[in-house]
Amino acid sequence: MIGSAPITLVLARFEDLIARGLRALIAEDPYMDVVASDVPHDRLTDVLAEHGPRVAVLNFGSLRSPIELQTLSGAHGATRLVVLASRPTPGECNQMLAFGATACLSKDTEARDVLNAIHLASRGLHVLPRSRQELGPVDALGPELLTPREADVLELLQRGRSNAEIAAALTVGIETVRTHARNIYRKLGVRTRRELVGLTHRAPTRR
Repeated sequence: MIGSAPITLVLARFEDLIARGLRALIAEDPYMDVVASDVPHDRLTDVLAEHGPRVAVLNFGSLRSPIELQTLSGAHGATRLVVLASRPTPGECNQMLAFGATACLSKDTEARDVLNAIHLASRGLHVLPRSRQELGPVDALGPELLTPREADVLELLQRGRSNAEIAAALTVGIETVRTHARNIYRKLGVRTRRELVGLTHRAPTRR
C-alpha cells in the first residue's frame, strides 16, 4: 500500500507541545521524511516552493483567512495540505476542504490516526475527523470562516458576476447579496471586489 519513496513533509510552526509530538511521531515512521519544520506562517509559500513536499501540515490557528488555503493550494498543487485545528466543527472542516485542504484533523487526534491521515492525504484522499468526539466548538484562535451561503457568493464574485446576477443565481435579493459581500470582504481582509479578485489569484508573499 505504501510506496518505497518516503513521503516528504513540511511542518508549519505549532505550539511547543504539539510540535514536539508531531516530530517524534513522524520520526517513528520510516516512510516519512521531514524536509522542513517549525516553518513560520509568512515563510510557508517560500518553503513549499523550495522543497516541493508531498504533504504540508498546517496550523489552523496561524491562518489569517480561509482564502490562504486556496492560494497555497493553487500555487503548490502537488503538495497536499493537512490542517490541524483545535477541535474543529464539521462546518469548519468541510470549508477547509472546499478551500483546498486535503485533510482536516483535531489537534488531539490519536497518533496512529494522524499518521494514517498523512499517508492518505499524500495519495490525494480527503480525510476528516473520524468521530463526533473529535469535533468541538469553533476554534477562536483561527480565522473567521465563511458561511455556506457566503462561500456561494464568493464563488460567483470570483467569476466576475454582478450583484444582480448573483441574486438571480441564488434566488435572493440584491441587498442580501450586498450583505454577504460585505461579510466576505471583512472576513478575508479586503475592501473592494478588485482586491478580492487579486487575493484569490495571488499566492501569499513574504512580509
